[in-house]
Parts: sequence; structure tokens; C-alpha cells
Amino acid sequence: MDVNDYIFGLHSVIEAIEAGKTIDKILLKKDLHGDLAIRLTQLARSHGVPVQRVPVEKINRITRKNHQGVVAQLAAIDYHRLSDVVSNLYEEGILPFVLVLDGLTDVRNFGAIARTAECCGVNAIIIPRRGSVSVGADAVKTSAGALLHIPVCREDSLRDAVEYLKDSGYQIVAATEKSNENYTKGNYTTPVAIVMGAEDVGISKEVLALCDTPVAIPMFGKIGSLNVSVAAGVMMYEVVRQRLESDLEVI
Repeated sequence: MDVNDYIFGLHSVIEAIEAGKTIDKILLKKDLHGDLAIRLTQLARSHGVPVQRVPVEKINRITRKNHQGVVAQLAAIDYHRLSDVVSNLYEEGILPFVLVLDGLTDVRNFGAIARTAECCGVNAIIIPRRGSVSVGADAVKTSAGALLHIPVCREDSLRDAVEYLKDSGYQIVAATEKSNENYTKGNYTTPVAIVMGAEDVGISKEVLALCDTPVAIPMFGKIGSLNVSVAAGVMMYEVVRQRLESDLEVI
């Protein structure tokens, strides 16, 4: 990421939060204390901005400027509220199609998924606030600009977000190798949320337990797993296929 995508210094980061800048995360030197550091962490917490305590060497790799032990990574977009997205889709009469990414951390995979999602008419991408990739300049570039056109919701609790979607009438479909149900057997002609997990650990147990329909993509080779961006593309185009065959509006 370019150094221009960061804000340096205690006062500058505090002012950015107070001014309403969309910040992905703050890196704070492990042993940095004092009144300003306390004020910064409290302000970040109240605005839902993740703070990571890191060795100063990690900050120095980003910049050698006078960073005072703190850098803030700016988001390349403004995140959307899930409740606003859900209500707007129903008000506009759109058959909802959203994508939930649980624990995805690879920026390139995220960008590739977002690019396919935009082409498939996905209405929103939902990610957790912590332990997940975020929408920085690298992600936007990898997505070929798709992340500038598709709403992204960053939620404190992915479990709560999935529950909210269920309560709003969405069918929650989980792509997981733990299922024996072929992904083509699912019904995607209703309001639907497709849940994809990280390649190494899959969908978290608490989120998987909320899913209505666990499905699997059949595989016949020796590797036994697909790249998550490829798997997400397979799932998304099955939604498109079924909706087109049912003469439903894709977007």
C-alpha cells in the first residue's frame, strides 16, 4: 500500500477520527503510553476502529517519518450500514443477493471475489470488523475497481449480521466441505446470502450453525480444495443461473 494511504502521528490520527475519516485500523507501538495514547485508544474504541499493538519495526516499515508510534490506515471507501442496505433493497423492489465473507484475509482473493460479485449483480459484501481483510487501495486495485461500485458492510459481529439477515427473510447458504448437499440443489431464487469462509479454517462454527442450507462444490482431484475466489465465483454464478432460468431480475 502507498504511504499516502496512512496518517501518521498521535494528533493527526485523533483529528482524523474526530473529523469522521473512514479508518480501517490503527497500528500503535506496543510500549506507547501516556495521555494522548489513552485518548486515542478510547476514541478509536468509541468509533469502532480496530487498534493493534505492534512492534515499532512494523511501523518503521511503513514510514520513517516522525510517526510518534502510531499510524492509521485509511479505507479506500466509506463502509455501509447493513440495516440501510437491507431496507433499501426491499424498498427498491430488488431481489436481494449478498455475500458474507467469514475470516478472509488475503487481499488478492478479496479483490477477485469482489470483481466477480460486481459482475454477478451482488448487492453487498459483508465482512467482520476484526480478523478480516479490509478495503484498502490494494484491494480496490485487485478488484479492478469493483469495490468502488459495490457496497461493503463491515460488522462488529458477523454472527449478529447473519442473524439480522435471517430475521429479514434471507436464506443463508453456506459453502462448506462439511456438507453432502450439492451446491446446485440449493434454491437461490429467494433473498439469499452466500457465506464463504477462509481457505484454511472455513466458516466459523458460530456462523455455520446459523446457516439454513450448507452446500458443497463437488471435487474429484487429489488436492481436495478450491481457491476461495474460484469457489465464490462458482457459487455466485449458480445464483445467476437459477435466477435467469426462473426469469427473475438478476439486479
